[in-house]
Order: sequence, then C-alpha cells, then structure tokens
Amino acid sequence: MTGKALHREILRLALPSILANITVPIVGLVDTAIAGHLAPEGAFSAASYIGAISLGSMLLTLLYWCFGFLRTGTGGLTAQAFGRADWDGAGLLLARGLVLAALAAVAMLALQWPFAKGAFLLAGGSPEVETLARRYFFIRIWAAPATLALMVFRGWFVGMQDAVSSMWTDLIVNSVNIVASLLLAFGIGSFPGLGFDGIALGTVLAQYAGLAWCLLVVRRKYAARTLAHLDRTRLRHSLSRRERADFMRLNGDYFLRSVFFTGIYIGYTMIAATFGDLLLACSSILMQLLMLFSYFTDGFAYAGEALAGRFIGAGDGVMLRRSVRAVFLWSMGIALVFIGLYQAAGGPVLRMLSSDGAVVAECRHFLPWLLVMPPLGCAAFTWDGIFMGATASRPIRNTMFWAMVAFLAVWALGALLFHIEGRAALHVLLGAYFAHLLIRTVGLSLDYPKYILIFV
Repeated sequence: MTGKALHREILRLALPSILANITVPIVGLVDTAIAGHLAPEGAFSAASYIGAISLGSMLLTLLYWCFGFLRTGTGGLTAQAFGRADWDGAGLLLARGLVLAALAAVAMLALQWPFAKGAFLLAGGSPEVETLARRYFFIRIWAAPATLALMVFRGWFVGMQDAVSSMWTDLIVNSVNIVASLLLAFGIGSFPGLGFDGIALGTVLAQYAGLAWCLLVVRRKYAARTLAHLDRTRLRHSLSRRERADFMRLNGDYFLRSVFFTGIYIGYTMIAATFGDLLLACSSILMQLLMLFSYFTDGFAYAGEALAGRFIGAGDGVMLRRSVRAVFLWSMGIALVFIGLYQAAGGPVLRMLSSDGAVVAECRHFLPWLLVMPPLGCAAFTWDGIFMGATASRPIRNTMFWAMVAFLAVWALGALLFHIEGRAALHVLLGAYFAHLLIRTVGLSLDYPKYILIFV
C-alpha cells in the first residue's frame, strides 16, 4: 500500500467516525442547553438542572464505562479476525459479545436501586440537584440492554473496517436523541412536554432506535458471510469455561482499565459537586468542551485500532508501523485545529450553552485550560486505539491506573497545600485532569516499542 493509499484508507475509516462523533458532543451540549433553558420550577434553577444532568450522567457513566470492554475487546479481536479473513470467527465474536451484553444488562437493571442508593450517598451535591439527578437516573437506566448491545456492535463494525455502518448507528442514535429530548422536554402542539424528565426519556428512545438499526445492518449486510455457520453448539462452545477464560483474561484488563478511567471522570464530577451549583455547572460545561476535540481524535483512534488489528492479523509489520505514524500525523493536526478554535470561539460557545449570565461569566475564568489540553488528549486517545487494535491490554490497564493515581494525587496535594475553595478549587481540579492525560501519553509512548513494535 502506497503512502497516499494509506492516508486514503485512514480517512475512509476516520471520517465517518468523526462525522458520527460530532453528533455525540452535540447531544451532550443540547441536553445541557435544554436543561439550561428550562423554566425555573420551585427551588429548581438553571444551575440545578445542568448540575443534575451532570450528576445523573456521571452515575450512568460509572456503570457503562465499567463494561467498556464489550466494545474494546470486540473491536481488536474482530480486526485481527478480519486480517486473517476468518469470517466465522468474526461472527462468533459478535454473538458472544451480545450474550455478555445481555447478561450485564440484566444485572444492571436488577441492582439499580441499591447502586443508586449507595452512589447518591457519596456523590454530594445540593438537595435540588440530587432530587433531579435521581429522576434522570431511574429513567435512563432502562436503556441498559440497548446501550450495552450498541457497545458490542460499535466495536464489531470498527473491527470489520466498516466505518460507515458505525457512523450511521451513531447518527441515528444521536439524531433521535436530540429530537426526542427537545420534543419530550418542551412539548409540541397540544402536548405540553415533560420538562426535565423528557431529556432522559429521549435518550432511552434513541438507544433502542440504534439497536434496531444495528440488527437490520447485520442481517442484511453480514449474516450470509459471518453468521451462516453459527449455531447453538458453536456459541455454547465459545462460552465454555476454557474459551470464556481466554476471552475474559483480555477483557479483564479492559474492565480494570474502564474502572480506573471511570474513577477519574466520576472523581472529577463528585469533587466538583462539592463546589456548589454554580461551579458544578461550570465544571460540567468545561468537560463538555474538553471532550469536544476527543470526538474528532477518536475517529483517527478508531482508524488506528482497525488498521493495527488488521495488519497484525495479516502479519504485515511494515504496514503496522507506517499506519501508526500516519494516524498520529492526523491526530496532532486535530490538536492544533482545536487550540485555534478554543482561542477564537470559547466565549460564544459558552453563551450558546447557557442563558444564565452567572454561569457564563464564571466559566470564562477557566477557558485557558482549553488551550493546553488538546495535544496530550489527542495523543492519549490515539495510543489507546492502537494498543486496543493490537489487543495489548496490559499496558493500557497499567497506564490508566497510574493516570488515576496522578489525578487523585494532584487534587489531594492541591487541597492539602492550599486549602482551596471556590474558583481556585476548580483550577486545581482541571490541573489534576491535565496530569492524568500527561501520564497516559507518556506511559503508552514508552510502552510502544515493547508491546507494538514486537510485531514489526
């Protein structure tokens, strides 16, 4: 494959993912904007609504990110099966992933009440925010079967080098989410709307719409090639103790990585919840903006995952090294673009997200953080994709552990030395988030020769 052909292949894989990913932060921004523009109701203000979205989403993230191995494990193994042209194996990976997703969803629904009770005892936040967050959580949890199945489908599509099907999945989910949340929150015609609860219900409907689409795609596009020889006996064998043990050893590392990853983001929100509703709203908006560039970079991370797995499966070490270099070239370009965008348009975006003048004014004090995060963030996300394609799960797990340690250590040290409160507290929290990105980037860069170049 020539250099131009490689870049075309990267763009073929990355651009559909980027297009779909653009809608992901838009959904978060729209949900935040809906909450920020709801009419005050009793003790509930715009800051309360925004804080509740952040807190409720945080608790769901705590659950879902722990099952992130359903996507990462499926994607890397499927990409390697694709490289070997093992279509039966690819179909078996999809079926096995969906069975595990169904079992996990049943467990989540069964344990939702004790989990929520314990989580809200630890989460903090004002009584108003907690009341709203509970309502949000207990509606959205019913999307669990669809949400976990979609993790498997997204990973499988990436592994099959099918960025287009993955793109349409995300576009359908996110488009339905935006439209349904708007209509259910504000109403239409004679329907008065459900207010705050409509935001959560719109997300539930969107997840099941996406699941229906994925099932249709697999039936029409892949069933004859990948599922033709799949029967109950083969599926039962793939779930046997020996086969399951091999699969779960890999995904055990991914599970722990997800736990550490979740600890960082949950820690961010839980710490911010102690700052009061105004700074909690600011921290939520800033995280939305910080994650914006990641959805662009993730397109190239997915391309790196697909190509790394493909070339490792095919035993082509030369193309593996070339694809890593090319993917990083595109990723760093994204970082530079977003530094310029944050510098030029940070203020207008804040005004778009909230009509509350106090929230917008407070957020302005933290905009400089948006200028230093993209290079480290883009590198960290890109390395994750490459290591997942190689199914090099151990360094991913270990690096994320030390990233979590760095996050907690910087926050604890800042709180201990400076007795921080108010605006300074959020600056230290953002510094802790920066530290975790630094550890991820440096750690995986050092692990690259040992865990990836061994295939060259």
